[in-house]
Amino acid sequence: MAAAGSLTSSSIPATPRNVLALRLAVAVFVLCVWEGLSRSGLFYGEVVPSLLAIFVSMGKLLIDPIFWRNLQVTMVETVASLAIGAGFGITVGIVLGANRFLMRAFEPVVYYLSPTPRIILFPVMIMWFGVGPGSKIALGALSAFFAIALSTAAGMRQIDPILIRVGRSFRANIWQMAFKIYLPAMRVPILNGIRLGMGTAIITVLLGETKLSNQGLGYMIMQIYTRFDMPGLYALLILVFVIAGGVNALIGHFACD
Repeated sequence: MAAAGSLTSSSIPATPRNVLALRLAVAVFVLCVWEGLSRSGLFYGEVVPSLLAIFVSMGKLLIDPIFWRNLQVTMVETVASLAIGAGFGITVGIVLGANRFLMRAFEPVVYYLSPTPRIILFPVMIMWFGVGPGSKIALGALSAFFAIALSTAAGMRQIDPILIRVGRSFRANIWQMAFKIYLPAMRVPILNGIRLGMGTAIITVLLGETKLSNQGLGYMIMQIYTRFDMPGLYALLILVFVIAGGVNALIGHFACD
């Protein structure tokens, strides 16, 4: 019991400075381990390249117009996927959250379909929308839809009933209720759903680009891999993580305001 108490009640205060110091310490530790593995000779070739080689490759990518063109393609496909998925997801979430009968009938279906891997539907999307960006956008929108719909439905059930009664007392129609009552009151759940939906949309779009595409970051990753340019591969992956993390943090900032 004493050991469990010592774990739950840390003597180190959780100040922003201490949190930042811990994060930096972990990052330095991971980088040191990576560099140690790179120099150990335990791995074949450049499977674990040195940090210097990765950073050099990252600098080359950042000044390469091909990287920026492929980034633009992936960003357009992801934004389009997220916009379509959010539009349908918010609408369905509001309907399910506002109607108990529809909620009990269909929300379990949405919930159980949510974790299924959407990439298995890629051949169907190709037949419907072709081999161009349309199939990636459709698959990304489908991936984003579930998280946003479920988060919106949960947010609907958390709205203060007084707000709903006020809207109805003013005889607000369904659109006025949605834009003046529901959406403002559900800003945080919707934005959190969009954050989750964005992550799944990015993953799905990149997977689609690796399978069948001649442009986009997913396509670029496969091209670098076929050349066995491991420093370039890790550099590109790091840039993808940084971009996705930055967009996620930006959405989270609006959710916390």
